[in-house]
Amino acid sequence: MDYTPFFITFKLALLTTMILFNIAIPLAYFLAFTKLKIKVLLESLVMLPIVLPPTVLGFYFLIYLGPNSVIGAFFEKTFGLSFAFTFEGILLGAVIFCLPFMVTPIMTGFRSIPKNTIEATKILNKTKWNALIYVFLPTIKKSIMNGILLTFAHTIGAFGIILMIGGKMADTNVAAVAIYDEMNKMNYDAVHTYALVLLFVSFVAILLLNIFAKPKNSDIAPY
Repeated sequence: MDYTPFFITFKLALLTTMILFNIAIPLAYFLAFTKLKIKVLLESLVMLPIVLPPTVLGFYFLIYLGPNSVIGAFFEKTFGLSFAFTFEGILLGAVIFCLPFMVTPIMTGFRSIPKNTIEATKILNKTKWNALIYVFLPTIKKSIMNGILLTFAHTIGAFGIILMIGGKMADTNVAAVAIYDEMNKMNYDAVHTYALVLLFVSFVAILLLNIFAKPKNSDIAPY
């Protein structure tokens, strides 16, 4: 049995989570606190991958970033970088596809910060950067952890968009695609192995989410 799909899967999930963490913090901060009227439009665009079928997202990804597109041709000619049927392609696709799963919990965390905490940073004349780093982020650390776990787990389970963008090439054959391929070959032993590992990782991610979501001191009396 080939264990390479596991390596590709976890590599993809780790890189996607790291990239989205750096994107989501400023984006979620902006969406949570901006008073611009286009906030609703921007937030809707960020949330779009949640309801958009992965095949639709993958199709437009190939149309606008494939080798026959202006953008795709530019990157391939200038940087030697192709987004179709490559690991770089499925990485970019996973970043787009999983964006709302990182942004939403962090944005919710920012919006749940008590108003008096925000006012206190203004009274103490803290810059927005200092307030973000030393006050806001420590306050919403549970929300950040939820975003990280959701993004990692969702990337591991991604199938449709990965298959559309990456196909079944050696560098893009993640575990979810390997399951589909082995099922077609009726190689059920390999399917069981891939599926059990993904099931275990998914369960651990959900377990950690529930642990972090549980309040330290509950005011609810046991029934």
